[in-house]
Amino acid sequence: MKKTQRQIELIKRLDELIRSRQTGAPKILAERLEISKDSLFQIIKFMKQLRAPIVFDITLQSYVYYKPINFKFGFNTYNIRGEEFLEVSSNAVQNYMMPIDFKYHGLQII
Repeated sequence: MKKTQRQIELIKRLDELIRSRQTGAPKILAERLEISKDSLFQIIKFMKQLRAPIVFDITLQSYVYYKPINFKFGFNTYNIRGEEFLEVSSNAVQNYMMPIDFKYHGLQII
């Protein structure tokens, strides 16, 4: 669990640095995140698989998003017309809304 939590934190931090265009070159970024360059490249590859439009801008010497994007990861609850719903969000591509009182009868979210 700690490994997964650490990876999520790294992705959130990397997203912040990319948005502010302050990642620096890969070596500097890896040092800032306290990971190896190989680990950094794996995280970036994973983010790209989630459709993050990441590129390295040579002029800025920073990773940037080449088009506007929203990044969300987590669980949120909403009250809609007096009924609570759970939103499960893995990225800007897919969101699922379901009543909170569901009983998990073989429910599979892909």
